[in-house]
Amino acid sequence: MSQEYSFKHFTVQFPANHPYVAHVEINRADKMNAFFEAMWIEMSQIFQKLSEDPNVRSIVLSGAGEKAFTTGLDVKAASSGPLFSEKSDLDPARKAAFMRRHIAAFQDCITAVERCEKPVVVAMHGFALGLAIDLSTAADVRICSRDVKFAVKEVDIGIAADIGTLSRLPKVVGSFSWVKEVALTARVFEAEEALRVGFVNSVHENRQATIDAGLKIAALMASKSPVAVQGTKEILNWSRDHSVQDGLRYTGVWNSAALQTKDLSAALLSGLQKRTPTFEKL
Repeated sequence: MSQEYSFKHFTVQFPANHPYVAHVEINRADKMNAFFEAMWIEMSQIFQKLSEDPNVRSIVLSGAGEKAFTTGLDVKAASSGPLFSEKSDLDPARKAAFMRRHIAAFQDCITAVERCEKPVVVAMHGFALGLAIDLSTAADVRICSRDVKFAVKEVDIGIAADIGTLSRLPKVVGSFSWVKEVALTARVFEAEEALRVGFVNSVHENRQATIDAGLKIAALMASKSPVAVQGTKEILNWSRDHSVQDGLRYTGVWNSAALQTKDLSAALLSGLQKRTPTFEKL
């Protein structure tokens, strides 16, 4: 499997003590894991492969090095990229069409984390700025280390966040006013504040402790029926974006097929017999 998951800017590992768990790590520590175009394209490919891999049931996403989960977009690399080229031969409408397509492609690469059929636990430490918020809000569970420094940084570089934060962050935390404050000021907020508003589930002592906690959560998810876990993620995400009635109807249609799984009887019998159930790959 390791050969199948050989990438330039990310490492993908399969911890021997956590069956069915994949650990994806952003691997550009010398640049504080800042992203440029090739990285977000590669990340999309990784999550698409993991989504379809029957040997994977849950995923942990972290950043290499002690300084940062990611400092966001590599501004220097982006400034020489296609969005900042003059394209003086194009009129404003055509420039806008080009930029809209480019932004949509970037958005889709981040959405690959949310679209992944397997639950994703993101373990953040150090600096987690800009794109870090886009990425983490696309994940299913967020945890962090005590030293983390978060910021919705985009207004400081002259743009409105456009890769997911402004659409997803208000649905993650309970206070719309707080979201507006951090998005409009670009101020740093730390672990305890993130925990208080519900942005993260838990705070851990350091980077390694955070990753270990993420692997433990992912391993627990991976021990459950993959039919049940993947169905639960799908229904929760659908219901978040639709009415209660729409969610109930979608759940009914989904479970009319999913309830026919052998996993149901395996789980029920294991409870009665006080043993750990095993489930086939999906």
